[in-house]
Amino acid sequence: MYIGIDCGTQGTKAIVLDSVQKKVIGAGYAKHELITQSNGRREQKPNWWIDALQQSLQIALKQAKNSPHFSPKLVKGIGISGQQHGLVMLDKNDRPLYKAKLWCDTETATENDILIEKLGGQTAVFEKLGIICQTGYTASKLSWFRQNYPDKFANIRKIMLPHDYLNYWLTGKFYSEFGDASGSGYFDVVKREWKREVFKYLAPELNMDEVLPKLLSAEQKIGVIKPKIATLFGFNENVIVSTGGGDNMMGAIGTGNIREGIATMSLGTSGTLYAYTQKPLLNLPPMIANFCSSNNGWLPLVCVMNITSSNKQLMNLLNIDIEELNQLAQQAPIGANGITILPFFNGERVPPLPNTKASILGLDSSNFTRENLCRAMMESATFTLRYGLDLFRQAGLKTSHIRLIGGGAKSSFWRQMIADVMNSEVVCLQEEEAAALGGAIQAMWANGEGELEFLCETFIHLDENSKAYPNLSQVKNYQSAYERYLTHLSKLY
Repeated sequence: MYIGIDCGTQGTKAIVLDSVQKKVIGAGYAKHELITQSNGRREQKPNWWIDALQQSLQIALKQAKNSPHFSPKLVKGIGISGQQHGLVMLDKNDRPLYKAKLWCDTETATENDILIEKLGGQTAVFEKLGIICQTGYTASKLSWFRQNYPDKFANIRKIMLPHDYLNYWLTGKFYSEFGDASGSGYFDVVKREWKREVFKYLAPELNMDEVLPKLLSAEQKIGVIKPKIATLFGFNENVIVSTGGGDNMMGAIGTGNIREGIATMSLGTSGTLYAYTQKPLLNLPPMIANFCSSNNGWLPLVCVMNITSSNKQLMNLLNIDIEELNQLAQQAPIGANGITILPFFNGERVPPLPNTKASILGLDSSNFTRENLCRAMMESATFTLRYGLDLFRQAGLKTSHIRLIGGGAKSSFWRQMIADVMNSEVVCLQEEEAAALGGAIQAMWANGEGELEFLCETFIHLDENSKAYPNLSQVKNYQSAYERYLTHLSKLY
């Protein structure tokens, strides 16, 4: 038995994977709170993740007990997936010095701009890191904390990402891995090492060798769980913990996106699009993040910050649920009778508009209907992802098909819209919790259960019933609506 944990923005998911039956036999979920302010602040308390991990895993283990021959004593490994970029800082007693600022926090946009300027501009930053620092990365959060809480800053003894923090709680071992580290903004994604020059600018008072975790490659083990963790869940004390990784890196493993030619698109609170490469790509548009993968390759990625979160804004306004949103959207024509929405409620990373607000454009007395608004909102989220896919295509990244994950992928209407807008075949996976599954598979890999490609082929299965193919007439109509979206977008930057 192997455990996969995915600590996301809205909650933590846990699965129990039976490696003999080759299927998930238990799943659990626990919700997180979110601290928000209109200035872009998005924060959580790290202990909320610990509480949610325990709750979700206990639920998953209880469900797994319905499976024949299950026992917690049979669990052999745990793999953790965590939301990327979050900043966790601990003092000498391992207590958080501040709440964790999250990937979707745009309060530090000014600090990010200053960082890029001080390092010599975007070209110089790319030469140093192999990546461009974006608002939301960990680096600008560290600058913000140093400026606003100088006394607490001096007390930092450990700096972690969310999945590192959970690994530390499980094992007491202070490590990280290349995939999640590459989204920090002070990591060289080509040489796979912390960048001393950048970190010295961010934190001149701190010793990088002491406060940053040691780095491991993806197939390695962090260690074994603490005895008190074993007692808490009824495990043996020799349960290993793999390196884990960021949620996108684990989502890549959990969708079998470990070889070139496949793209994964996530329709969650945010939206991500990523594809595996064996070597780092050196001529990418700045908005593509050339992350390392959590299987010792690279994972060029585009992240947009407003996907299902945009739909939820409209659902709350209209007091409707997701089923009604889909029904209403289907009653409006492609292009929503001229309405275009720029859905940047939380600012945006791609396109690079961290301080922009959302806009509804093209309203008149005849098209201002619930149906058109629902259609326009779903189209706008899809168009933002299409903008990212266009960046991929400009960079020469070719994909045979797109594998969809996240809550939005459950909608057959939205899947068809994506196939038409992207002009590409799309398909879902039989196992919905791709990041948690990726964590469990990586734990199997670290524990010597087989090569990663073999494990992915064994445990990952496409849902053939979910496939959607582009409809050529609708592709043309969506293209017109998308070009209108780009015209409005071009006026913002």
